Amino acid sequence: MSKIENPVLMATIGAAQGLRGEVRVKSFTDDPTALGDYGHLHSADGRLFEVLEVREAKNVVVVRFRGVNDRNAAEALNGLELFIDRDNLPDDDLDEDEFFYADLEGLEAVDGSGKSYGTVTGVFDFGAGDLLELKGPGKRPVLIPFTEWSVLEIDLEGGKLLVDPLAAGLIDDKDEPGSPFSAKRK
Repeated sequence: MSKIENPVLMATIGAAQGLRGEVRVKSFTDDPTALGDYGHLHSADGRLFEVLEVREAKNVVVVRFRGVNDRNAAEALNGLELFIDRDNLPDDDLDEDEFFYADLEGLEAVDGSGKSYGTVTGVFDFGAGDLLELKGPGKRPVLIPFTEWSVLEIDLEGGKLLVDPLAAGLIDDKDEPGSPFSAKRK
């Protein structure tokens, strides 16, 4: 059993499929059938999983792992998250404006004046587009849209995201000087 230092979530195991130990897997890879191409997968408790076969199903892939040979063993894996080490992801395949979501975590979100809005603690997709979770010291987490309008620049080397706080929903229009909403009531 081995634990990895920089885990990247690759898949979540779902229900058993059939009697031979196959499981339904929600893969988070670009090509779901390439799940086995990244090497051995690791669970949070340190177990290793080797992919023997992968085939597509409707919105998941059906996977057979080495050592999982019957339905009972497959059912015991339901809900298990599988990870690889960040170093196993191929950086050379990325375009200039592409990156892995795992690389965004820990980046500080700042506006053009340098004001910090917290650091990225998670990336989520609930179906309507990607969201970044920002958490600052003593503040509750906030979600901002991960769009080109709200996140203007990503500097992985500098550890920062340049954000437009208005487009990201971090400030209200009425808070801005000169906004028609900033006038005092008479």
